[in-house]
Amino acid sequence: MVTFFQDEWRRVTRAVRTLDVQTMVVLTLAAFVVILHFNVGSRSVFLRHLADGFDPSWRTLWSWGWWFGTKGILGFVVPLLVLYVVFGRSARECGIGLGNWRLATGIAALYLPLVAVGTWILSDGSAFQGQYPHFRGAAFNWQFFLIYEALFLFYWMGWEYLWRGFVLFGTIHKLGLYAIFVQAVPFAVLHVDKPWPEAMLSIVGGIALGALCWRCRSFWIAVPIHAAQMMLLDFWCTLRARSDVDGWGWSALMEALSALGG
Repeated sequence: MVTFFQDEWRRVTRAVRTLDVQTMVVLTLAAFVVILHFNVGSRSVFLRHLADGFDPSWRTLWSWGWWFGTKGILGFVVPLLVLYVVFGRSARECGIGLGNWRLATGIAALYLPLVAVGTWILSDGSAFQGQYPHFRGAAFNWQFFLIYEALFLFYWMGWEYLWRGFVLFGTIHKLGLYAIFVQAVPFAVLHVDKPWPEAMLSIVGGIALGALCWRCRSFWIAVPIHAAQMMLLDFWCTLRARSDVDGWGWSALMEALSALGG
């Protein structure tokens, strides 16, 4: 029996020695980050344990800031430090370099106007107006809106870097192009509570975004591609809430934009 366990232990240690440490750490840490964010970074944690130290009129905003900020720190700052400091990777190897910025800029220039038009049309629906911005106070206070959106952008940096930066660029040296598909799996799983068409599309979207970041040699392009949809919906729905405008023609757009001065 002793010999049996000794043999098994030798097999285990031989197998462990074949593992790439960086790939093992990246994939394991990514799982920890998701669990930690949902448990420590939740708005309910802030409201239960931290909110008493803030002005009541700002507490809801800062609860969103807690959710967004912890995502940015856990998804962007911590993973980047692991690759850059612990493993000594360059900015390019970490996925935060400029990469093929001409290609990325061209794609953004084509994509963002389409998203702006599409989200303007979608914002005419009552279902979207009831959902965006998630923090309703931002719709009627420009100071709140700007702070909320700045924190929201930091959230998207954390969300995108965790998958399209840390997992993709942190494992591609070992997994090759299969890293594109590996990073898409947890991304899709995190959409499981969304309507099923959106959940299914997240599989395609995760692979496409991973491939795009690999081609551009940088994760940065994924931030405007993904964040613009939500942030523009927030903007259009805020203008509609302030101006009470219906429709999506040119006159409706001009009337909505007049709310910028209100």
